[in-house]
Amino acid sequence: MDWDKLRIFHAVADAGSLTHAGETLHLSQSAVSRQIRALEESLSTILFHRHARGLILTEQGELLFDATKSMSRRLDAASARIKDSAEEVFGELKVTTTTGFGTLWLAPRLPALYEKYPDLNIDLMLEERVLDLPMREADVAIRMKEPSQADLIRKKLMTVRMRLYASQAYLDRVGTLEHMEDIGKHRLICQSPSAFQVAAGATLVEQLLAHDKPNLLHVNNYFGVLQAVLSDLGIGVMPDYVIEDFPNLVRVLPEVESGEVPVFLAYPEELRQSKRIMAFRDFVQDEIIAHRRRIRDGESVLG
Repeated sequence: MDWDKLRIFHAVADAGSLTHAGETLHLSQSAVSRQIRALEESLSTILFHRHARGLILTEQGELLFDATKSMSRRLDAASARIKDSAEEVFGELKVTTTTGFGTLWLAPRLPALYEKYPDLNIDLMLEERVLDLPMREADVAIRMKEPSQADLIRKKLMTVRMRLYASQAYLDRVGTLEHMEDIGKHRLICQSPSAFQVAAGATLVEQLLAHDKPNLLHVNNYFGVLQAVLSDLGIGVMPDYVIEDFPNLVRVLPEVESGEVPVFLAYPEELRQSKRIMAFRDFVQDEIIAHRRRIRDGESVLG
């Protein structure tokens, strides 16, 4: 199959117009039309339905477009990886992590990364969906479990536990929670059971709800839980790393916490030599070490 014709077909299918595709490819509309007709003849099928408002893919056209989209992604990934092996620390780096970790831990620390590498541009994608790193949906990921995708370099950064926190103003108004059995006297702020979350956090909430059922406020990410706690609405189930940046929060029921949640950094094997990846990896590791030291020193002072 002619690669050049496939490239033109992909542009037409993507644009839905011969004219717009021609502008993208720097070809005349007639030249694009001839290539599409030649491709249809070589495949003995019709790829587009033509009407006054543009072009619509036929069933056969949809099949071919799926194939060319996959080819395009792979070519883009290969091109980026070739560049990554030689470039210095500048340009775009696509980072994906969860909404909670990205907003509460990573984003507040990015100024230090930009100060060190001012020409680096971070595209921070915060979502619970696990993006496909080998297909270059992102360059590097920080996830709350060990990645299962093949051909990834992965490093365990730290462990997190879910704990209970409240504002002093809330506790002054409603009263301190001294026993888990008294949870029914309070409002519990946690992720919705239907929201994606780490299993350890969901298990802790189940344990709390096994007692007298409290008034509930469900939020679909930990950033929202934190904002509700800071607004004196109740007792929040949140990851323990929030306490460094919000030291005025009060830990409730210190003996109650979830099991350990591992935090992993991962990136494709092909990006092992990427200067941008190495810079980001080293930055995160250094920040984790500093974070642990500050938490440890704070606990020593309290002790």
